[in-house]
Amino acid sequence: MKPHVARPDPSSPGSGLDAVARASVEAVIASFESRQDVLLPILHGIQDALGFVPPASLPLVASALNLSRAEVHGVVSFYHHFRSEAPGRHVLRLCRAEACQAMGARAIEAHVRRRLGIGYNETSADGRITLEPVYCLGNCACAPSAMLDEQVHGRLSLEAVDRLLDGCGEVA
Repeated sequence: MKPHVARPDPSSPGSGLDAVARASVEAVIASFESRQDVLLPILHGIQDALGFVPPASLPLVASALNLSRAEVHGVVSFYHHFRSEAPGRHVLRLCRAEACQAMGARAIEAHVRRRLGIGYNETSADGRITLEPVYCLGNCACAPSAMLDEQVHGRLSLEAVDRLLDGCGEVA
């Protein structure tokens, strides 16, 4: 039995979104209308389309799935993968899993945080780089590892991380 998926009322939920973002959110929701258990795929689709899940999109999703805004917010805030704010132009994910920790990831983390002047889940003041923790990139044999804009980099050193950051146009 398929759940009833209501179409969002264009005059109320999501009124804080611009027309392009609203159209992206509605397109993602519509692509899942005939499926069950669609909240996570919808949230992933919104983040894939916009780079984050805007808080103003939550009422649209909730209305479409006959959920409360609090239920949708609870899922967004529970999973570390989802962002509620737009990321920087580049996203650097540092692996914090055991293999990377054993191979010097803590020193790389400290170096990156110091160089960018930010902590995890923050964006550099110039808006170029968002730093995020990740708990395994599946690159354990080449630890320590990081992912920059969906590209995995292994056997990192402080110099290699500096080259990655320099490639983002970040200035020290």
